[in-house]
Amino acid sequence: MEHLPVMYAEALQHLAIKEDGIYLDCTFGRGGHSQGILDLLGQNGQLVCFDRDAEAFNSDCAQAMLLDKRVELKHSCFSQLEAIVENAGLVGKIDGILMDLGVSSPQLDDPERGFSFLRDGPLDMRMDGNAGISAEQWLSSVDEKDLVKVLFEYGEERFARRIAKAIVEKRQELPITTTRQLAKLIEDTIPVKEKHKHPATRTFQAIRIEINRELDELRTVLEQSARVLKPGGRLVAISFHSLEDRIVKRFIRNESGAKYNPGKLPIKEVDIAKGILKKVGKAFKAGTQEIRQNPRARSAVMRVAERV
Repeated sequence: MEHLPVMYAEALQHLAIKEDGIYLDCTFGRGGHSQGILDLLGQNGQLVCFDRDAEAFNSDCAQAMLLDKRVELKHSCFSQLEAIVENAGLVGKIDGILMDLGVSSPQLDDPERGFSFLRDGPLDMRMDGNAGISAEQWLSSVDEKDLVKVLFEYGEERFARRIAKAIVEKRQELPITTTRQLAKLIEDTIPVKEKHKHPATRTFQAIRIEINRELDELRTVLEQSARVLKPGGRLVAISFHSLEDRIVKRFIRNESGAKYNPGKLPIKEVDIAKGILKKVGKAFKAGTQEIRQNPRARSAVMRVAERV
């Protein structure tokens, strides 16, 4: 059976694709969503696909898409979206933007990328393997207090202090260079185990978010997306953990309706700054059948907004 990305049908439905529209897929991954968009476009439609990970464009799907004149592939992080759209003269002409956030299945499946605590490999975790410092490099020098903050804020890890202390003590004896080393260290450190969740889950998530600046990139791309959409254009964002979803939810809320509450001040309505988006529906979740076929879909939350 062909692999479909999470909330595939729902994402395409809420993008409300027009045959001659211009669409951006900010997270190409395996190209599943991109192919779905392309299948609904006519000959005059356009699709620009982004991915921070250059390896995403080595897939058979990506190579096939390169032969299609309607498609453009961009090796780029989120924060470059507006510059690329502006370069192409497409600001205010974009009909839809899709973001499927977080780490992709191919990244998790490749031990050499260092994202998975279930597979032994070098402790890398970079979305773009040619940019920035690896998780190994970061862990070798990060201050203990800063490490506690990252684990607590980005991993929501209640044993952040214990884990940070154990990591700092261990690196004084021996460098932490592999995913198995780190996962075992965390497993031995945490006193209480969560049911159906590996002890290293939260720590790996936190370190990955930190070294890739994922939440900063998300905040930036959301702001840029709202500016490049045309009136009636749709923004569709699929999140996989509460930190991402909270950012998306607050952004849509803040850009919908009045930008601030004037309280009791005698201020005219015309003087109140208005947001440029409107919320479409509430939070959407994956259906029971999809969750049964793909357990990763269980944590997916999709939010939709439209440019006014």
